[in-house]
Amino acid sequence: DQALRLLAQMASARGEFDTIICSAAVSACEKSGQWDQALKFLLEMASAQAKLDTITYSAAVSACEKGDRWDQALGLLVEM
Repeated sequence: DQALRLLAQMASARGEFDTIICSAAVSACEKSGQWDQALKFLLEMASAQAKLDTITYSAAVSACEKGDRWDQALGLLVEM
């Protein structure tokens, strides 16, 4: 949870959503079982028109899978 706050602060301080920072945040969510937070970061990135790459999507899909949110995971696969 502290790591996620730090990553969010880094993105905020830069004034933009860096793909690497946000991918790390989504991956941290995936590893900590926070699928809903992973999707939140993904939506924030999309809203900020940040580049969403395969790594970011894969981490989000994995987070949804670990949270038994297959409907969300399949939706992300379609978006890719």
